Amino acid sequence: MTAGFRIRTQWNRLDRAFVDDFAKLPVSVVSDVMSRLASGGANLRPMHRSGVLAGAALTVKARPGDNLMIHKAIEMAELGDVIVVDAGGDVTNSLMGELMLAHAIQRGVAGFVLNGAIRDAEAFLERNLPVYALGITHRGPYRDGPGEIGLPISLCGMTVEPGDLILGDLDGVVSVARADLEAVLAGARKKHAAEQLQMQQTEEGAVDKSWIDKVLAQKGCVYL
Repeated sequence: MTAGFRIRTQWNRLDRAFVDDFAKLPVSVVSDVMSRLASGGANLRPMHRSGVLAGAALTVKARPGDNLMIHKAIEMAELGDVIVVDAGGDVTNSLMGELMLAHAIQRGVAGFVLNGAIRDAEAFLERNLPVYALGITHRGPYRDGPGEIGLPISLCGMTVEPGDLILGDLDGVVSVARADLEAVLAGARKKHAAEQLQMQQTEEGAVDKSWIDKVLAQKGCVYL
């Protein structure tokens, strides 16, 4: 097996129930529950108009500006997979455009997270498949390889293994390791419920903000 040019075809699949449950939660809440360290990076921005991305990671390691392995991943993807690509963070050449996007939709891919650029940006807005990328460029990709599929990757502060849960909304994207799914889901549900209660109290004018003065007093703030 040649390191850097290989494809893994089997790994543990993610229970679909987790995908459905996490899809109901804001990325910000899930991120908070993970101690705000599970970064997807502020530079990974949505290239679609709206909607939630949720699914199991199909991981790809690509040479910057090269999409050979992304083409292969689309062919390998199972219904609802999210193709997550580490292409080195380079935005000189795009990794995919309108034609690949249309093919991925036809194949049932749930979305993409690209540590690189796209092109045909208007098509991404029109088709509205959840896609996160670093930027946009008209310059097209190469299709030579090398690359890897189905092995651990790292991008924008996240380590992603195949089968990890990927969650995205207009705030950004985050990955949740399979081993942490139950604990993170329970914590996120609890926090989300608390925030919804706080929103209700805020709208009713009943929220308690006495904590502000307590913190100021503890910090020794002086009023002039």
